[in-house]
Amino acid sequence: MMNDIKGFTSPLWPIHFKPLPDELLSSWLVRLAHSHGLKVQTFCILLFGNTRQLWNRDIDRLAPDWLLQALSDRTGTPVEEIFQSTLRSYEGWFYPKMRTSSTLQWITALKLHHRQFEGYGIQFCPQCLRKDDEPYFRKQWRVAFNTICPQHNCMLHDRCQNCGAGVAFHRRDIGRKDFLEITSLAICHHCGFSLQNSNRKEINTHSQELRKWLQRLYATAGLSSTRAGIIDCKSFNVFRQFVMLITSRNKTVRLYEFICTALGISGADLQKGKLPFEAQSIEGRHHLIQLAGWLLIDLDSRLDLAWRAKALKYNHMIKDLEDPSSSYITLIKKFSNWRQRNG
Repeated sequence: MMNDIKGFTSPLWPIHFKPLPDELLSSWLVRLAHSHGLKVQTFCILLFGNTRQLWNRDIDRLAPDWLLQALSDRTGTPVEEIFQSTLRSYEGWFYPKMRTSSTLQWITALKLHHRQFEGYGIQFCPQCLRKDDEPYFRKQWRVAFNTICPQHNCMLHDRCQNCGAGVAFHRRDIGRKDFLEITSLAICHHCGFSLQNSNRKEINTHSQELRKWLQRLYATAGLSSTRAGIIDCKSFNVFRQFVMLITSRNKTVRLYEFICTALGISGADLQKGKLPFEAQSIEGRHHLIQLAGWLLIDLDSRLDLAWRAKALKYNHMIKDLEDPSSSYITLIKKFSNWRQRNG
């Protein structure tokens, strides 16, 4: 097969299937490589050259134009369709503007180091992988607030339950002589456990009200089969602002404790250090979005309660918030006069 590609004169590769519904660019590229009987690294070097390195970066996030064009030329897939398999397609929706480095709002962090993932940025639903004719990884599984599978009504996973390693399907063929026998991306690259056999994890919510809110969130964000109108980027900016305030290390911000008390729950064990929301474990993120959700369900009255309880100040509500909606600015103006707090 390698010789077939080297000597192939047609623009199209011998095997040129299209991305599956909502498939990640990296998932599609690995499947293309293996379908040609090649290791991922060999395939990419052979076709794109040594100077264009792909796997030392988050290719789903960066997705250079030359790669999209090359894949389009070689598979007959429209560039726009390939673009939709990248995380760049979420620009102006989940985040305002693409960043090539540092944290990207609402996109899980891979924490790449020498082509290895030190984070747990690729999530998956075992039941989705199990029902696939050919298991593949979805773009929506890289959305940081997406912690459940609405289709199967269960929690997503963010690591192998057998060995604890993060998902890195592009490393399945490294150091293996029998890579031609690799038939599935749903195998842990570290221990060989089938991710399809991961235990089902029930969805734990802090209240019935929050369970219904999560369902609406996934529908309006376009992450479920029931799409009730996509949320705009400004709304996601406000959503993340409260997630950041809930996890703030500022001693004058006590929003986390306030909401936990209001819900009658104890705090969760979040990962230590100055980790952004996008780098937290799936359990931590699931907990935090519910706390933010409790506020957003009735933002006017619940924000008023938090403000009067001195859990946060007006300047906290607006600080570093990029492009807030006019309705949000109007809502929080009433909290600008601290003298009225005890009124």
